[in-house]
Amino acid sequence: MSVVPPQPPAPTPPGRWRRLLDVALRVVGGVLAVLGAVVTGLLELILSTVRVGGQLIGVSVLVAVAANIALSWFAYAVVGRRWAVVLPATPWFVLMGAAAVRTSEGDLLLAGDNWVGLAMIVVGAMTFAVMGFRQVLALPPARRNG
Repeated sequence: MSVVPPQPPAPTPPGRWRRLLDVALRVVGGVLAVLGAVVTGLLELILSTVRVGGQLIGVSVLVAVAANIALSWFAYAVVGRRWAVVLPATPWFVLMGAAAVRTSEGDLLLAGDNWVGLAMIVVGAMTFAVMGFRQVLALPPARRNG
């Protein structure tokens, strides 16, 4: 009689279809993170002009922080790579840059005299930077032997 407890059987390696499904789900998750950044960026731009009693309120700044944290976490969770924070950050930055440029017709989404829009860009960029920095400093996930 052995004193060593019986070992469970070794897990079978994932099949080809399982690996393809995993890659497909990661790609779909990355696309959802990009689309989420576009949608929340547009929402933030709309909310940057909200006024109460004639005064600008900073609701878009709070939305930018919450949305950018959620998008960064979601991108890392579904893609499983540390660089995944770039997926939502890139379209968000492009959208904010495009909103700050005057069109040939004279339209401008984020004017320089709108403190909420400027704060939203700074705080949103800092949020993505902090989330990316946290991923760089994070310990690698524990490996399972098997």
